[in-house]
Amino acid sequence: MAPTDKTQDSAARLIFVIGPAGAGRSTAINALEDIGYEVIHSLPISLLDRLLAGPAMDHPLAVGLDVRNRDFGVENLVHTIDRLSQDERIQMQLLFLDCSDDELVRRFSETRRRHPLAQQEGPVLGIEREKSLLVPLRARADFLIDTTGMTPHQLRRELEQIFAPSEGRILSVTVQSFSYKRGLPRGADFVFDCRSLRNLHWEPALRPLDGTEPRVADYVAGDPLSERFFSSIRELALAERLANALAAEGWQVSKRHRELERRADLAGTKKEPDA
Repeated sequence: MAPTDKTQDSAARLIFVIGPAGAGRSTAINALEDIGYEVIHSLPISLLDRLLAGPAMDHPLAVGLDVRNRDFGVENLVHTIDRLSQDERIQMQLLFLDCSDDELVRRFSETRRRHPLAQQEGPVLGIEREKSLLVPLRARADFLIDTTGMTPHQLRRELEQIFAPSEGRILSVTVQSFSYKRGLPRGADFVFDCRSLRNLHWEPALRPLDGTEPRVADYVAGDPLSERFFSSIRELALAERLANALAAEGWQVSKRHRELERRADLAGTKKEPDA
């Protein structure tokens, strides 16, 4: 769960966007621009104070940070973040986009780009260097999004849930279904194991269907354990049912069905590599 801003209404909102090359920084900056942020894709840290000392901002500001900046330094940036976090005129937050090493390597291979920190040695070494360099910033992140397995569209949707102006609850919730066969979803705050309930795999008529089908939902709900399981963990038994219940209560809810998204990708939806 990621908090959305409902405080410091009079303060200028500033979002720093950073992460290893290939994790989605450019997509994130473009998405923030689309929802009303003034954006700067890459700003030297030495110019930040001059920017903030200018005219009052009419829109929230998102600034992309890149290790390739000529004056980039982790220690200097950490100091700047700590200093701005104490400035009552500014509501500063850090968005960190992360991604697994294997997927970053794949993205660089697909685009045939050179890693900025390993122009001659190859992307594996560059990824290792950059991730090590960014450890202190990752630890200070107000929002951490792991883009492993995400398409640019899915990342945009996630950012809209967190940063788009909205009314209502002060929390946004993402509910995701997944298959244990392919491992736990990265970055999950809570994981609930539903494998004790009826498995449609053993029903030939239902096997080709997925959990968004009413017939499947009814089949699982017919398990004698279903209602007790569902109510005991605040209606967290099934992704579709939980998301609908939370939305009905006024929460901002996004739904992800990882295996359905993966099926779509395999059917021909190509992911866009990103800087």
